[in-house]
Order: sequence, then C-alpha cells, then structure tokens
Amino acid sequence: MTVEVLAPHDVQTTINFFKPTNDETPYNYVKTPEGIPSTNIGSDVQHVVVHDIRGKEDTVGLDKTGFQFVTYKSVEKDFVDEEVIKTKYYAEVEDILKKYAGAKRVAIFHHTIKWSLVDGVIPAKGVRGPVVTTCPCRPNLRRCPAIDRVYRYLSDDAERLLKVVFASSMPIANPIANLPLAVADYRTINPEKDLVSARIITPDREATYITVRYNPTQRWYFLANQTPDEVTLIKCYDSDEDKARLSPHSAFNCDVTSLEDAPNRHSIEVGALVFDIE
Repeated sequence: MTVEVLAPHDVQTTINFFKPTNDETPYNYVKTPEGIPSTNIGSDVQHVVVHDIRGKEDTVGLDKTGFQFVTYKSVEKDFVDEEVIKTKYYAEVEDILKKYAGAKRVAIFHHTIKWSLVDGVIPAKGVRGPVVTTCPCRPNLRRCPAIDRVYRYLSDDAERLLKVVFASSMPIANPIANLPLAVADYRTINPEKDLVSARIITPDREATYITVRYNPTQRWYFLANQTPDEVTLIKCYDSDEDKARLSPHSAFNCDVTSLEDAPNRHSIEVGALVFDIE
C-alpha cells in the first residue's frame, strides 16, 4: 500500500460521505412526519488527506477545479445587521463574481452566518454550526425556489441565461482554525458514480441536493489559516459541460492542539445566481 507523504499543512482527517440505508431514493425531512424515519441516508466516515493550497492558489480555478480563492477586503466587519449585510456585503459579492467569474448580472438569493459549536451550544441565536457532511449542491435547479423563479419569469430563456450558481464563503473577524472548509477538485470526481441526488423535504416544498459517495481518486483542498480578507468561491452548478461544473465541499476537523486559544469558526456563506447577460 502506498502511503501519502503529507506537506507541512496537509491534514489527515475524516469526512462523512453518502451511505444508503435502503433502496429508496435518498431523502431528508426537515420536519419528520409521524412514523417515518427522518432520513434514509447513513454516514460513511472515510479517512482523507486535505491538501493545503496556500502558496499554490494559482494552480486552481473556477473553470478548472470548481473553486477559487481570492483576496477581497470587505468594508463590513461585524455581520450582525441583516440590512447592512444585504446592502453592503451583497454588493461586494456581486463585484467579486463580476471580476473573477465573468458575471454580467448577479442575483443573490440567500446568506448564512456559521459558527462552530462551543460545548455543543451555538453562541448566537439564528445562526447554525457548519455541516460536517459533503456539500448541498443542487443538480435539479427547477426544484430550488430561487432558481424556480428564474424559470417562472424567463421560461424558455432561463436555461440559456442562467450560467452558474455560486456559493462564497469568508471568515468573520479571525482566521479559521477550527472546522475549516474543504473543497474537492472537480477533475477528480466521477459524476456518474460519486454524485447522488437526494430529496430535502419541508412542510411546504421539496428540493433536491447532491450528496457524495467516497472515491479514493477524489482530491480535497483547503486554505490554511484563511483570513477575513480571503474569499472561497465555489461552483454549485455550471451550465457549460466543458468546464468544472461544481465542487463538493465540507467542513472538517483540523488538529488545532498547537493553537489552544484559537477562536471558534465564524464565517458567512452567500448563494448567488450568475447570468451571462445584463
């Protein structure tokens, strides 16, 4: 067996991958009906190496690997005022996507503030801890409410106009030491075998997302000690089949025993639709 030699900041860790518990279509209930299991998705915990891309950021790119790291100094620092986030920070995300993704028009449809848990408790109301599973990239875009509106109003032109769905992630206040974000190189993903469509069911709607089977060919990366001036851009969908179409992503446990006073993870993630016309 070949043992992978780790670079100084590469991390040997575990990631939770898709594991079916029965032959039904994979699903998750947000509010579970009585007498029905909340999910039929198990957890396949696999040991993986997450490679530090620090100093080699120019070797990856949105159209090559499905993710990219860019430097951008936000004027917003606190991220506690919803209106300020939606006015100032959304405008900054639009600028980033126009500059680095070639977007002509950007429509942001959500944002999430994420904290790592402190003794099992989320330290602020209304925010949630990072999900330590593989990414919620949506393959069936007609089932996503934000994109459903695009099809509703643009009809046959929607497929042509909607180019890319993006997520952007950026630390708040401090570099990320706990639960950093790992992103997978699309070129190492086997879409036919590795990507599994699953249903997420709420009381008033149903959507689909992608979960990921483990494959030893997959290569995972992160940006060690990512600062608030460094933004991770992640593709969740691209209509161009000749380019990287998505990048699965997952928070992962990182050994921070040498950083006893390391702050807990605090970050913001933004979802956006990108159009190729004004």
